[in-house]
Amino acid sequence: MCRASPASRSTAARGWRGRRAGDPRAEGSSSLPLAPPARGSPLTLAGRRVLPSTGCPRCAAACASKNSSDMPETITSRDAARFPIVASCTLLGLYLFFKIFSQEYINLLLSMYFFVLGILALSHTISPMMNKVFPANFPSKQYQLLFTQGSGEAKEEIVNYEFDTKDLVCLAMSSVVGVWYLLRKHWIANNLFGLAFSLNGVELLHLNNVSTGCILLGGLFIYDVFWVFGTNVMVTVAKSFEAPIKLVFPQDLLEKGLEADNFAMLGLGDIVIPGIFIALLLRFDISLKKNTHTYFYTSFVAYIFGLGLTIFIMHIFKHAQPALLYLVPACIGFPLLVALAKGEVTEMFSYEESSTPKEVPAASKDGLTDGEKKEK
Repeated sequence: MCRASPASRSTAARGWRGRRAGDPRAEGSSSLPLAPPARGSPLTLAGRRVLPSTGCPRCAAACASKNSSDMPETITSRDAARFPIVASCTLLGLYLFFKIFSQEYINLLLSMYFFVLGILALSHTISPMMNKVFPANFPSKQYQLLFTQGSGEAKEEIVNYEFDTKDLVCLAMSSVVGVWYLLRKHWIANNLFGLAFSLNGVELLHLNNVSTGCILLGGLFIYDVFWVFGTNVMVTVAKSFEAPIKLVFPQDLLEKGLEADNFAMLGLGDIVIPGIFIALLLRFDISLKKNTHTYFYTSFVAYIFGLGLTIFIMHIFKHAQPALLYLVPACIGFPLLVALAKGEVTEMFSYEESSTPKEVPAASKDGLTDGEKKEK
């Protein structure tokens, strides 16, 4: 959900808490808790080697890998139906925690938790870009972090993460941002972590078909509307939660520069949830083999339109607006209209992804597979 929340300078330093819930000047917005399907966790999202959507070179490595931990989590229709319930329980639980326990101690624990997750997520996000910056002769050594459980045939891998010297440099750079966020809670550091979480979320979570995407978006549409318009739970949690679970946009940037303290906010859930649906449509475009990305561009424009409409309505009515109220109809409706116009509705809803990686022939030391050797 999208919100504009005025705050004082000291308030901004403590994490952009808004005004009192009853203050009509405190326009709130939903900040959808990133409650993943039962098989995922926030630590998994940032800490393990997640793979991006189709179109990125690392995706090819994922498909070639036999290690299931390298594959994205696929959301099934059952997961999609349970998602709003899990998110509601998470949201209500956080609300009760803030009501029962001291807010300062809770946010201290959350700051340390997201400090670690943010460093890992940002390091993973900037790694591909930094690899292009490093010179070709940069000394790089390979490392492996391996945790196993049991012994002998019963041995099971818990963590198997491979990295090199370049990754360590990225981790050090991300740690600087992490310390900055921990000490200052600056909005730029918050946004860097928020963007990293969003990108990793879209990489990690995949929808298996369009029907599942419609179930997920439809369920969260109801979730967002209920918790924003029906109660003050969403707004209260969003203003109390001092963690990079939202992007903040300074409205007084021209007046105060980097020390701005009047922010509009957008919950990461309003980025990740539509994002995984848009990524699905991109993969559907590729499956059509027409060398066009019609559905991807359509849904991307629809997202921008829905977000702009959210901001417009928010400023007109001066009240918290659930962003998914506008994003869901736009992100589903626009591509569906295009499919109707092109006569591809059946193809769109019959498209299905398999979560099982395809077997890729193993290459020997000389770089040739068994099939290539036989041809020679």
